Amino acid sequence: MDFFQHLGKETRGGFTKLGRGTFFLFYTLKGLFSIVVRPRLLLNQMYSVGVLSCLIIAISGLFVGMVLGLQGYYILSDFGAEETLGLMVAASLVRELGPVVSALLFAGRAGSALTAEIGLMKATEQLSGMEMMAVDPIKRIITPRFVAGFLSMPLLVGLFSAIGVLGGQMVGSGMLGVDEGAYWSQMQANIDFYDDIVNGFIKSLVFGFIVSWIALFEGYDTVPTSEGVSRATTRTVVNSAFSILGLDFILTALMFGDD
Repeated sequence: MDFFQHLGKETRGGFTKLGRGTFFLFYTLKGLFSIVVRPRLLLNQMYSVGVLSCLIIAISGLFVGMVLGLQGYYILSDFGAEETLGLMVAASLVRELGPVVSALLFAGRAGSALTAEIGLMKATEQLSGMEMMAVDPIKRIITPRFVAGFLSMPLLVGLFSAIGVLGGQMVGSGMLGVDEGAYWSQMQANIDFYDDIVNGFIKSLVFGFIVSWIALFEGYDTVPTSEGVSRATTRTVVNSAFSILGLDFILTALMFGDD
């Protein structure tokens, strides 16, 4: 009976938290007009969550592309299809690895930082102080960060995929002798704008929305103690990773299920 009582308590707590998160998202979206009035708030957060994440995204994209080029060459060489290496690298990055790996890195770097920042502001009663001065913390603090994460994600995914393709070309053409012209021509001829690039862009928007929502809500909903903030940061990374991987499967099934 203790097991079922614990299971029921956890289930009820999960639905309660989901309800709080839904109301939190509603009030966050309700404050979008404040960004039009104060665009500097958005620009500052775009720099914080987007520009400062470029380095880890670029380096990771380079090495992922290099590994794809190396592994893809050994697989394709067994079938005499080394010339299609560019297509394999680009399709893997644009369709799957670009959005998924970028979102996981974004959650680990920017998402955890957002949760810790909002959690510390709550623990030090800065959010309560803003309410005392008749300043809405949702509009002033939460909404700019949410929109910044949502808009930064597609740009970071594009950076990851572009540098990954260059990394694959460095290994394929520079180290393994694949013809450079064939590498690029196969990619250009077979990567479809709508089926590949647009679908990858849609995935990046969804992942940016989910990660930003989870990160900000965990920070806003945290227990205002040092231990509470640390646990909220951990939950942000874990829940974001599960959400990204689960949504990637659903989106891939919807987008490419008829191919």
